[in-house]
Amino acid sequence: MERGGRVRDNGRMSYPSESDQPTSRRAARTGGYPQVAAQQPAAAGGDSRLMAGTGVGSQSTDPALSQVQQIAGQARQAMNSVLEGKDHAVRLALITLLAGGHLLLEDVPGVGKTLLAKSLGRVVDGSVRRVQFTPDLLPSDVLGVNLFNQESRHFEFRPGPVFANIVIADEINRASPKTQSAMLECMAESQASIDGTTYRMPDPFMVVATQNPIDMEGTYSLPEAQRDRFMARISIGYPSAQAEIDMLDHHVDHDPLAGLAAVTSLESIMQARDTVRRITATPELRTYIVSLLEATRRDPGVALGASPRGGVQLLRAAKALAVLSGRSFVTPDDVQSLAVDVLAHRVIAKDDDDPQASAEIVSQVVSRTPVH
Repeated sequence: MERGGRVRDNGRMSYPSESDQPTSRRAARTGGYPQVAAQQPAAAGGDSRLMAGTGVGSQSTDPALSQVQQIAGQARQAMNSVLEGKDHAVRLALITLLAGGHLLLEDVPGVGKTLLAKSLGRVVDGSVRRVQFTPDLLPSDVLGVNLFNQESRHFEFRPGPVFANIVIADEINRASPKTQSAMLECMAESQASIDGTTYRMPDPFMVVATQNPIDMEGTYSLPEAQRDRFMARISIGYPSAQAEIDMLDHHVDHDPLAGLAAVTSLESIMQARDTVRRITATPELRTYIVSLLEATRRDPGVALGASPRGGVQLLRAAKALAVLSGRSFVTPDDVQSLAVDVLAHRVIAKDDDDPQASAEIVSQVVSRTPVH
């Protein structure tokens, strides 16, 4: 059993699908949400391709790769100091940051979604803004507004919280579709158009959004177009019993983020992203990624398969994983280990639009698609 309720299947990741677990959000409201398996400590197992190669172990001899490994290793260690037993989620958050993507955290309440987002913002020495999405939140509350200055007799733009290096969009599915759509241009093009003027987002720019998959009354499900903007969706899962005991020791009397300091600069993150972009991907590997995408579209149980953007995001994430593993090239193992996290939220099953069902479909696609 892996973190977040995943199980190993021939070296790949999948999700448990016990028959006694409810398989839909509607069933969850009456029969209870599926029990998330307890996570094991980082040293006890996990996908070695996701857990290794962050400055510990397979250190690269390339100075640029070594620098990225060192940055990721320090950030991972700092984040794990406040997030007990969630190394897989920390690892994937760092991969998303280095690949230049956005992250969607979807899980039951109280497992550390917001804490993970805040800790990621703390380890990067940049601006961090948090937006609590509510039904009455307006697009101008997120993007900003032009205010008339009576002294200068001109309108002045007051930027909203989205103009930050890391934006924490807490419970994004509680905002109206109008406000959710205001984030689309920001996430897709790193810019916002307000009253006919376009404003660029700061570099680097990353959105870390959280949403609660239960208690769906009064919420607005993210449309497929916006879900597709997120590079990865992850479920954190409950910690192990020992990790939960440690939380009671460390998190009751003080703020776990109080002692968390930045371990890297914005300039270092931008240089790391440049290094990731230069990683090599062979034509055969790109063909393999397209084969995975086409397999999700042909699956008889799929109403909507993975988009072409999903393939682009999968390759970017695989390049980041290759760098953290100390390699200057991407392997099929990199793609396979990230396929569920990057593609599952882009796939809609015919019978049930449920995260677990989509993850199982992607896992099966990876299992049966040959590597040439």
